[in-house]
Amino acid sequence: MASHRRPKQPSRTRVTVLTTAAAAAVAISAQAANAAPSEKPSKDEVKAKVDKLYEQAEQATEKLNGAKEKEQKLQKEISTIQDDVARGQEELNTLRDSIGLAAAAQYRSGSIDSSLQLFLSSNPDDYLDKASTADQLSAQQVEALKKIEEKQRELAQERAEASGKLKDLSATRAAFVAQKKAVQAKLAQAQKLLNSLTAAERAALNADQSRANRDANERVDLGNGTAASGRAAAAFQWAQGQLGKPYSYGATGMASFDCSGLTSRAYAAAGVTIPRTSQEQANAGTRIYSESQLRVGDLVLFYGDLHHVGLYAGNGMVLHAPRTGTVVRYESIGNMPFQFGVRVG
Repeated sequence: MASHRRPKQPSRTRVTVLTTAAAAAVAISAQAANAAPSEKPSKDEVKAKVDKLYEQAEQATEKLNGAKEKEQKLQKEISTIQDDVARGQEELNTLRDSIGLAAAAQYRSGSIDSSLQLFLSSNPDDYLDKASTADQLSAQQVEALKKIEEKQRELAQERAEASGKLKDLSATRAAFVAQKKAVQAKLAQAQKLLNSLTAAERAALNADQSRANRDANERVDLGNGTAASGRAAAAFQWAQGQLGKPYSYGATGMASFDCSGLTSRAYAAAGVTIPRTSQEQANAGTRIYSESQLRVGDLVLFYGDLHHVGLYAGNGMVLHAPRTGTVVRYESIGNMPFQFGVRVG
């Protein structure tokens, strides 16, 4: 017999929950459908982000410069050691030949002694360790064997040093590649942001930058500050001749510069060799922590990690190569976090 029971009705509570959930889903869907797309960043916002990326690229650039300089230094050191090893090996061969000739002469005369026989079949260390044979050697032979022993030790040390430096060189080259990629990645990000602007916005941004570069070099009052020294004055004067040239990472002139490339090249023009990177230039002389004591031509270091450097120009101004998109120009020292100055001796 078929059942005539009435189907179970949903509870009032369950109906209320389902209805509320459905209403919420409809509301969310409506909001999603009507939501405006995310707003495109303005020209000024893009510029701020690009400037930050350029600063990060410059930070990576100084690490890149350091790795490159270390690589070049290691290559020179390894080359010198290899030359020393080659010369040492020639000297060792000559010493061995001299002993060999002495042994051959004794053999021909039928008077070769057991000591030289031992030398020809073993190494000099074992030879000299055997006191019983020492009195069988002539003074000349003893001296020759001691020289061979000493030369062998020198060559072993030099080869070990060369091996260590080759490993260091390999690691340095890896760091160089990594830093170069880091710089290129930051510049690519910046370019992607710039490409998101309209042609008109990019043109306006370029015009603003050109105006800023021009104004920085034309509307500047350097006062009547004195130079720290004759060489500092010469370095600063040379750097002034580079005003308007573009920033380019890793560049030391003459068409373009990065920050430490400009300062190192300026002092080189004045006859003073200073390190290549900003971090190393921080130790190129006497540090000056008071802005009021800075003199024209002093190096000026910025940021906590010292990744930027310029030349003090007087009246609170710095002459430097700021970052990608700018040129060698003057700028207020207060526009960047000043750490200290360095007076090159």
